[in-house]
Amino acid sequence: MTVTVRLQTAPFDLTTEVAALTNARTDIGAVVTFTGLVRDLNDGAGVSALTLETYPAMAERQLTEIAAEAAARWPLLGGTVIHRHGTLAPGDGIVLVAVASAHRHAAFEAAAFLMDWLKTKAPFWKREDAGWVAAKVEDAAAAERWTV
Repeated sequence: MTVTVRLQTAPFDLTTEVAALTNARTDIGAVVTFTGLVRDLNDGAGVSALTLETYPAMAERQLTEIAAEAAARWPLLGGTVIHRHGTLAPGDGIVLVAVASAHRHAAFEAAAFLMDWLKTKAPFWKREDAGWVAAKVEDAAAAERWTV
């Protein structure tokens, strides 16, 4: 089983991605998705855009390693990870994680793992109107649970 990884500037469509993941499959009992959106990072102060910078080859390699780790830990039947880069507006989708398994527990756990590790291990740098966005301590704490 593989988890497909894509790094792109174009928007993604959740319905299309889930349909591609489950098309003609009768062995899938659960699909869990997570979509991360650009929010107004200044708590209403009017952020006009969020720019995600990356080195595409490095980011794709790291996302692929994270996806492979999820596939090794849980009995997944498929998956898709899409991470956008470039300049995005509030409300735009940044990241999509979709995982399929025969049972919900594996799908939920794998999706949580993928998001926690994407937040802490994927090489993206975020800049908003006011400057660079710092990494959050709570994201590192959330990812720590998977190192045991």
